Amino acid sequence: MHQPELLAPAGDLEKLRIAFDYGADAAYLGGEQFGLRALAGNFDLDALARARELAMDRGKRLYLTLNAYLRPADMPVLAEYLERLKPLELDAYIVSDPGVLGLLRRVDPGREIHLSTQANTTNAEAVRFWQAAGVRRVNLARELNLDEIRVIHGETEVELEVFAHGALCVAYSGRCLLSAAMTGRSANQGTCAHPCRWRYALVEETRPGEYFPIEEDGRGSYLMNSRDLCLIEHLPRLIEAGVHSLKIEGRMKTMYYLAAVIRVYRAALDRYLANPAEYCFDPAWRDELDKVSHRPYDTGFLLGARDALVHTADSKYRRTHDFVAVVRALTADGRALVEGRNRFFPGDRLELIGPGMRQAEFSAGELRSESGEPLVAGQPNARIVMDLPAGARVDDLLRRERQDR
Repeated sequence: MHQPELLAPAGDLEKLRIAFDYGADAAYLGGEQFGLRALAGNFDLDALARARELAMDRGKRLYLTLNAYLRPADMPVLAEYLERLKPLELDAYIVSDPGVLGLLRRVDPGREIHLSTQANTTNAEAVRFWQAAGVRRVNLARELNLDEIRVIHGETEVELEVFAHGALCVAYSGRCLLSAAMTGRSANQGTCAHPCRWRYALVEETRPGEYFPIEEDGRGSYLMNSRDLCLIEHLPRLIEAGVHSLKIEGRMKTMYYLAAVIRVYRAALDRYLANPAEYCFDPAWRDELDKVSHRPYDTGFLLGARDALVHTADSKYRRTHDFVAVVRALTADGRALVEGRNRFFPGDRLELIGPGMRQAEFSAGELRSESGEPLVAGQPNARIVMDLPAGARVDDLLRRERQDR
């Protein structure tokens, strides 16, 4: 049996470190240009060099997204950018545009190339076409079901990758024109404004200022409001269908989201690979995924198309827990220095989480500043000295059950 890769997003160096610490085998990230996530933070050349060094030190792989669709004026800029990227020797580039692929093959012919889901590859003939063009791995279209993935694997030789978790786009393979039409911000060039999530009303042109709700039920209409993908319960079927890489969406997500999601998928994969015949899904894994911010979960097209596939009556994010702090250092006197993310108080019931599904509940005790002054509360971005459960480590995270549920 092949060893599937767990592929995680990284919006910056800190998130990259978290992704590796919490169990990702590889990470994908965006550079300064052409990566379809203009607002994700992204990596300049110096940061990419540090990211590459970190990946090599950890024995991990690093992929750079170049999956925008480019205009004529972009191509000379890309050519110059690729020349500057060559010395970094990244493990692979992720592309969609055949023109970008062709330019890559000329400028950096030895570099591994992966095909983005934006290329909406839905059959074996298309996979073979891309393989002949020099592609090593294909991220299959999210619209495929499990049987179709299995058929494609049986008829092709390249590595197959699928998204296993994260946001879904209402457009076919994410190639949406709605944002460009309504705001001038193109999803295909990395600046999507997400108009599919907006609330809409009907306006009659002779009655300006009068808004008539478009009602599907008592709460409005949600025709373009997609759920989030969650395939944690179906990992064995994906692996047995021939999937080589399981990809998590979320270059713009928080470090807490990445840590919590990655460690769950890592635990499930490790259990399956240790003994496939005796594998048993742990419901606690799904409970853990409810503790991060998400829209209602769905299996997407994996189990077959359904009328209500991307349709949810509640567009709001939900979560059962709040991320309150990250452990920055362990002090000489046995205490910990943490950095706040949300407000918390002495006496709050907190949970410490770390890699490998390690976690421990405790009540927050006395909080102090780095200079030793007592604190009434831990505040966002504040550096706080406090006691933590035994075994706490740097980059462990603290969370608290939501109090407004």
